Amino acid sequence: MAVEEDAKQEFAPQKKKGPSEDDKRRKKITPGSLMKALMRPGGGDSTPSDGDQVIYHCTIRTLDGVVVESTRSEYGGKGTPIRQVLGKSKMILGLLDGLPTMLKGEVAMYKMKSQLHYGEDDCPVSVRSDFPKEDELHFEIEMIDFFKAKVISEDLGVVKKVITEGQGWESPREPYEVKAWISAKTCDGKVIISHTQGEPFFFTFGKSEVPKGLEMGIGTMTRGEKAVIFVTSQYLTKSPFMPGVEDVDEIHFDVELVHFIQVRDMLGDGRLIKRRIHDGKGDFPMDCPLHDSLLRVHYKGMLLNEEKRVFYDTRTDNKGQPLEFSSGEGLVPEGFEMCVRLMLPGEIALVTCPPDYAYDKFPRPSNVPEGAHIMWEIELLGFEMPKDWTGMNFQSIMDDAEQIRNTGNRLFKEGKYELAKAKYDKVLREFNHVNPQDDEEGKVFANTRNLLYLNVAACYLKMGECKKSIETCNKVIDANPGHVKALYRRGMAYMASGDFEEANSDFKMMIKLDKSSEPDATAALLKLKQKKQEIETKQRKQFKGLFDKKPGEIAEARTEEKEDQNVGEEKKNAEKEDSDGSSSDESQEAVDGARQRGWFSLFWPTGSRIFSALGLRRCTIL
Repeated sequence: MAVEEDAKQEFAPQKKKGPSEDDKRRKKITPGSLMKALMRPGGGDSTPSDGDQVIYHCTIRTLDGVVVESTRSEYGGKGTPIRQVLGKSKMILGLLDGLPTMLKGEVAMYKMKSQLHYGEDDCPVSVRSDFPKEDELHFEIEMIDFFKAKVISEDLGVVKKVITEGQGWESPREPYEVKAWISAKTCDGKVIISHTQGEPFFFTFGKSEVPKGLEMGIGTMTRGEKAVIFVTSQYLTKSPFMPGVEDVDEIHFDVELVHFIQVRDMLGDGRLIKRRIHDGKGDFPMDCPLHDSLLRVHYKGMLLNEEKRVFYDTRTDNKGQPLEFSSGEGLVPEGFEMCVRLMLPGEIALVTCPPDYAYDKFPRPSNVPEGAHIMWEIELLGFEMPKDWTGMNFQSIMDDAEQIRNTGNRLFKEGKYELAKAKYDKVLREFNHVNPQDDEEGKVFANTRNLLYLNVAACYLKMGECKKSIETCNKVIDANPGHVKALYRRGMAYMASGDFEEANSDFKMMIKLDKSSEPDATAALLKLKQKKQEIETKQRKQFKGLFDKKPGEIAEARTEEKEDQNVGEEKKNAEKEDSDGSSSDESQEAVDGARQRGWFSLFWPTGSRIFSALGLRRCTIL
């Protein structure tokens, strides 16, 4: 039923969008309330539409010809035309309906009744208090220009007009290094700053080296793009490019984005930085090396100091041969591999790396001092994709899977648990597309998959993620309830997470299902009992003397030395009982509980249970 309902919803006719607020406002226009007179014809045959930025001068007069307000300097205005985006900007109703009828260069006079300008009920545009908003007025409009605009800031403080489209899709972002030809002009075309000769202006994105609005606009451009970026005063922050411009409401920036260098902060803390100094071939990131690819690189390693001393160069120290390595196998320093995997073939990158991602955790060359910061210049010559199992027979697939699993096992032994887990996970993902053809293949396939799940569980356990380790073991146990190795691994995860009852149950189930597993299970049970006793001892020490020092209150009766001695004796007895097999954990706990309860529990049974939960089972009254 749920599927049918989903299908009905999917094929149900889409509801039409309701009218916009502007459409609702247009219904207020009545015959004769808005009149247009053409004063000067415009050029072309196109008119503005929603999404277009319109730039126009406006002069408002009374019917007697008295100027009420104007953008023109000859009528007391600032001389700055109005810039708005149709469908985005708030404007009076008469212009909302009138501007889309105008051609570029056209001058028209609109006669509006009060309800079509600032006298409209709930007018979205405010006006000064002495404005005659109840009067019928003339609005003289000169349409200077209009064009499709990219709105960059919601308040329309930053808007972009594309002159020439760029190449590719990538745009600059923090902390990219940018080169651009830039000139800044006022609304009337007066040049304030020009960087159009010599070398393009160079700045680092995100460092406030150009005004905020200009940087926001450049952040939407691609290589080679030319654009005009309109920036209002609130986005004209001080910067080395423009220290400060006073009494300017808006600046138009003519920008040509010449080039930008991809700079990546790999760790997000500024320590591992990759700078692309020569572009590669292909599209990022689709054409970057995948996991388990065989990579070929030339690299030069330098100490990141004043001398930048070279300690290794494949072109001279490796007989001119490139370095070949498989990614995801821990064969090169972690910082090195992280950066190479984000490179395109033919790309050259400069990497600065901290010690913990360079040679602190990797075999260090003899001529590299301990704790050294490293700089690598890396050229990715090319890479080979990992094997595709499509079309391979079952035995070839299983051989390849075993080879990858063995690599994971090596990484596990080296303590590289995340890399090892990635290897096991890769095979498990590929197994989703493998279909055994008979029972024998099915058995081999199932056994291998279970083994991989248990390897993943072991990685999770080493990484301290006990819950995920348990969940992974359950994938095996749900399909094979009698899988002894899965029970053992899940029991270890339960024990590590402090769930001792569940761990105890899994270890005992092992013995019940398979007698040959009894030595491992018995050793695990002993370890479990020791861990429980260690925790109880720690709790007793932590709360020892909590109610001490005052007569009439509860206090620990024994000294710490005596307590430790008794715990040691109990531990020896427990080990003896486990090896003899004459007493179960449950019976031993019952005996311990009976010995620890005194006459105090008869008077305050609730208190007895509280102290028992805290591990303070041997309490008395002073």
